[in-house]
Order: sequence, then C-alpha cells, then structure tokens
Amino acid sequence: MKNLFKALAQFQQEVPTIHKGTQGYGYSYADLPTIFEKINPLLEKHNLGFTQLMNGESLKTIIFHTESGETLESETAIPQGVQLKGMNEFQVLGSAITYIRRYALSSALGLVTDKDTDAAGEQTKKAATNDKKWLNPNTKKWESVVKALESGNYTIADIKKKYNISKENESKLNN
Repeated sequence: MKNLFKALAQFQQEVPTIHKGTQGYGYSYADLPTIFEKINPLLEKHNLGFTQLMNGESLKTIIFHTESGETLESETAIPQGVQLKGMNEFQVLGSAITYIRRYALSSALGLVTDKDTDAAGEQTKKAATNDKKWLNPNTKKWESVVKALESGNYTIADIKKKYNISKENESKLNN
C-alpha cells in the first residue's frame, strides 16, 4: 500500500481547506459538488480515485490508487428509522446518504472543511446515572459528589474541580 499512502499524503499536502458555502437547517456545510470541484483535479494529479457504494444499510467508501490498484476502504452505517419533519422516508434516506457520503469522504481523504463546529452546540447537562457502585458511601465527599451529579447542575469537569477528584477516580466519573 506504499503507493496509495504516498499519493494520499501528497494529495493532503495540496488540497486546500474547503469552505462551507451551503446553508441548511441552521448550519453551513461544504456540499458534495463543492468538495468534488476542489478534490477531483488533485486526485487525478496524484493517481487517486474513489467510489462510494451502498452495502446493505451502510455506505462503503473506497479510495484507490489508479496505477497500483491499492485500495483503502471504510464503511459507515446509515441510521435507520429516522424521521425528519416534512420529509417522507425516501427523502430522509437520500438526505442521510448524502450526509454520510460527505463526511465519510472527508474523513477518508483527510479533508478540512473550515473550522470543525459540529460539537460546538449548546451543551446540555447529562442526566445523572444510577450506577454508583464505584462510590464509597462511607465518605461525605462521595455523598456530595452523588448529590451534585443527581442535581444536574454540574458538569463532570465542574465536579472534578469542585471536589478535587483524584486521577485514579477520574475515569469513574466518566462512566
């Protein structure tokens, strides 16, 4: 696979940031035509190509080196049973396929499509978990931690700081 990896690395050094110019559902994104416009000449230059195939309830993305035939494959599940307001099930499926094609291809090729803000939405408090087996009920500190978690008023980071949670117990808070 040395030919494919070398060509992919060279492609990644040349491909520009692909700016998000399409608006939809309250966010912007780089649509497939914009992505193709930027990547296709560079893929050709570096003897690379790709295909994306439906495979049952998933999408298989295959990056290939045109001279050596070497391939790199990735498969992404397509969520089933999703309902979107104002869309029938075929429109929802088409929307899901397009969305997954965009992100699977961007991931496989290492594309940058502006600043990554997908996880920058307003954070909500995680519901308290009932699994407190790791807590030692004989200490006031842990009782306070449990109450803070159950209140929903604190994030895990807040609790770590507020109660000075040790490194050894830190992983227990994330479970």
